[in-house]
This record gives sequence, structure tokens and C-alpha cells, in this order.
Amino acid sequence: MTFNLIIVTLVVLLGIIFLLAEIFLLPGITISGIAGFIFLVGGIAYAYMYIGTMAGNLTLIISALLIMGSFIYFIKSKSLRRISLNTNIDSKVDNSDLKKINIGDEGITQSRLNPIGKVFINDLTVEAKSIDGQMIDEDTVVVVNKVDWSNILVSKKESQID
Repeated sequence: MTFNLIIVTLVVLLGIIFLLAEIFLLPGITISGIAGFIFLVGGIAYAYMYIGTMAGNLTLIISALLIMGSFIYFIKSKSLRRISLNTNIDSKVDNSDLKKINIGDEGITQSRLNPIGKVFINDLTVEAKSIDGQMIDEDTVVVVNKVDWSNILVSKKESQID
């Protein structure tokens, strides 16, 4: 009887440790999570089979309480803050080139716009997007239709016959 209680206790604790490691330390579904689940279910099943129904029910309830309690403890503890990433990114993308480009400016595509590619406009090489997702071949004259804070929208220049 005592040996069975020791086995159940150790197996359930191993299951809880593996599950907590899976949740808080290891990303994704790994061997730790699978092993934790197997150990936990195995410990509870062992209690039902070899100790009795009452011990199985108690093991199930105590295991659930231990999992919830340890989960809440780890969330509130400061130990997770020590290993978590707290770096803030203060830098911004340099969009100063976009201020030099206006609606109606013409340029030449340096790569195929499919629908995004490189365009040479006003002595600048910038990334542009074709309107409506149309594909524009390389070395094609384009016209700027819209300049957003992060995008330049262009379309193929229509050839005019006088």
C-alpha cells in the first residue's frame, strides 16, 4: 500500500513538472508535454487500478488542484519575469525618401512588380506596389498614383499618341 502511494505520488508529480515545463519553458507541443500528459494519466490510472476507486478520485482531484495551483503560482511569480524578453523596440523605419516622391511623378521599374518590386523615381530606388495587383514588367515607365506613409502605389504609364 505505501509503495503504491509512493509510485502514484512520484508519477503524478513528474507529470505536473513535465506539463509546467511544456507550458512555461518549451514552445509548441514537445516530448515534455506528451510525457507530462502520459505520466499524469498513468499516475491517476495506477491509483484507480491498484489502490481503489476512492484513492483514484482523490488522486484526480488533488492532481487537478496541484496543476491549477502551480500554474497560478508560476504566472504570478517573479521567476518568469527574469527569463522573459522585456526589450522594447524604439526604432522606426526610415521613410524620408517617400517625402521626395509626389503623385504624378514618373519612374522606371528596376524589377518586375508582381505586385511589389523596385522602382527608380526622382533619382531614388524605392519599393513600390502596383495598383490592383497588376504585374508590370522590368524597364517599364510607371506613374505614381498614391504615396502613403509606407507605400508607393504606381500604375503603368499609358502611352499617348498626339
